[in-house]
Amino acid sequence: MDKIDLLLHARWIIPVEPAGVLEQHCVAVHQGRIVALLPGAEAETRYRAAETLHLPDHALIPGLINAHTHAAMSLLRGLADDLPLMEWLNQHIWPAETARASPEFVHDGTELAIAEMLRGGVTCFNDMYYFPDETARVAARCGMRANVGLIVLDFPTAWASNADEYLHKGIALHDALRDEPLLSVSFAPHAPYTVSDAPLRKIVTYAEELNLQIHMHVHETADEVRQGLEKYGTRPLQRLKELGLLSPSLMAVHMTQLTDEEIAQVAQSGAHVLHCPESNLKLASGFCPVARLIQAGVNVAIGTDGAASNNELDMFAVRLGAIETQPLYDPVSQLVYAAGRHQVTDVWVAGQRLLHERKLTTLDEQAVLARALEWRDKIRT
Repeated sequence: MDKIDLLLHARWIIPVEPAGVLEQHCVAVHQGRIVALLPGAEAETRYRAAETLHLPDHALIPGLINAHTHAAMSLLRGLADDLPLMEWLNQHIWPAETARASPEFVHDGTELAIAEMLRGGVTCFNDMYYFPDETARVAARCGMRANVGLIVLDFPTAWASNADEYLHKGIALHDALRDEPLLSVSFAPHAPYTVSDAPLRKIVTYAEELNLQIHMHVHETADEVRQGLEKYGTRPLQRLKELGLLSPSLMAVHMTQLTDEEIAQVAQSGAHVLHCPESNLKLASGFCPVARLIQAGVNVAIGTDGAASNNELDMFAVRLGAIETQPLYDPVSQLVYAAGRHQVTDVWVAGQRLLHERKLTTLDEQAVLARALEWRDKIRT
């Protein structure tokens, strides 16, 4: 018998790729990697595990990926609700960030966000925010997978004074994180209306040289498109195409304002769309034409956006023996339509158990809560 670290027996295993549901199967884990997926009875004769766990009323699925977040903005949750995007940004969020954004703010906000995401089954997040070095530091310490956005803006913030400094710091962080097994980075120019042509051209060049993705808000609102037409004489997506950004490297967030011609261009380019349905609805930004994008062959991923514009980082959950998910005929149906994050009991990343029967193992829940309350009092004043 082969010696391994962990055997996970589950009532159902839903691998997603390939599609289907496996009943009474087992996942074998060794040195942080899945080494086999096989029937439970066969696993018991093939492996001798240091730890064996039985989950008789659970569905075991791959960890969820939150494709677009501003993790530290968890500390701004509920600060300004029910407002259109530009009013929300200009009159509330950006002033609050100007007053409070700091390494400590990002550290504590990211801890709060990771705690929430882990308790909802999320094991990887794609982030965009100031002080990405702090985001990376917290994620690595917590054992969480993350793609850390190297934020770029034209205007100064607490993180950098101009676009060149944002890029310089971002490339330095890319180099510093080369050996972090759970972390990666992407360039993260905020949006077409906050980043001018010159830094965008540099980002295209650096992204090609370093083989990095580009993570950017694009066509989030009708107002953004109107501004683009007024300032540049063209729609933002067309401007990005002319600058060389519309390529397989682009992860375009929101994309609620798309013509049929633009959908065809996105499909042809190989760019990806990161769909944030709850935040789009909450900020009255519009509706991403997901069905038409998928039909055209575009890869569409799902994100929550930041907790300040969505108010939660919830995607969905996995324990199916509760009242809310009974009777159960199809576990996939229950996951999509009935389950909630409160039903997630256990989460592993790279073989490490980060959530154990609803309790966080790499974060001090009470300390996270205490710091969130301290920040509430600072921000409110």
